[in-house]
Amino acid sequence: MRKKKLLVSVVGPTAVGKTAVTIDLANAFDSEIISADSRQFYREMELGTAKPSAEELSLAPHHFINTLSVTQEYSVGQFEKDAISLLDELFQKHEVVFMAGGSGLFVDAVCNGLDKFPEIDPAIREKLNETYAAKGIAHLQSLLKERDPTYYVQVDVQNPQRLIRALEVIESTGEPFSSFRRQQAADRPFEVLRIGLEMDREKLYERIDMRMDLMIAAGLFEEAERLYQYRSLNALQTVGYKEIFGYLDGEYDKEEAVRLLKRNSRRYAKRQLTWFRRNESVHWFSPNQVAEIKALISEELELLKTKN
Repeated sequence: MRKKKLLVSVVGPTAVGKTAVTIDLANAFDSEIISADSRQFYREMELGTAKPSAEELSLAPHHFINTLSVTQEYSVGQFEKDAISLLDELFQKHEVVFMAGGSGLFVDAVCNGLDKFPEIDPAIREKLNETYAAKGIAHLQSLLKERDPTYYVQVDVQNPQRLIRALEVIESTGEPFSSFRRQQAADRPFEVLRIGLEMDREKLYERIDMRMDLMIAAGLFEEAERLYQYRSLNALQTVGYKEIFGYLDGEYDKEEAVRLLKRNSRRYAKRQLTWFRRNESVHWFSPNQVAEIKALISEELELLKTKN
């Protein structure tokens, strides 16, 4: 039987410092990085996704960054297949591989496998899409909060596709969407060590606001304007762009758009923390505790040797 290798999954909220920490770790263990950030796949979405800089990308091999166009459909299921296939290759030359990202669903797909949901009648989805068009996202949020409060606090409530997906399962089965979430992890040919990065909430929010100011100065509004024609695509249904599209549609002024960008980014960080904290196997560290994280990874690798 082939010996098991180690996947180190580095998670945490936006702006906490996952990129810098993971590059440091990858260099220390002479390894490579898989991005599990569902927004960094897209080439055209440069500033609003806080991708690693060209310099950072040159410091360690990265995968799944700038691999798609916003016009291409790419599901979490396809990412799971692609990432597992890539890991099979990477583990032929590395004892440990790193995965970094704040997209909880994509991280879980690789670590645990995807949930098995029932087939849905397309008419139910169509009806929900019509409801969304007629009554807006707030109505979908209200429906989900009432019918599945457990999933409501985990999902990105600003993403209409995620809301509709949950509601169509509830509508079709009469059961909460959260009841279908995977209880037992899929059997993987590697071990997973989960590292969570966190910091004081006020400090994190300051970092988020500061990063947004830097993104705006670097041309975020101009980037969103170039992407405006694609605003209905799934890739663009995300914090960092939707707020500017509202401004471009004349719904509010630029000052309000900036306020919404910062507020919604902070709310997104809060939802990310809620998602990752539900997993008790995550080892939480401050971003400046890289030495302690390295020590834990070394211990885990030694432990794997005794198991193999």
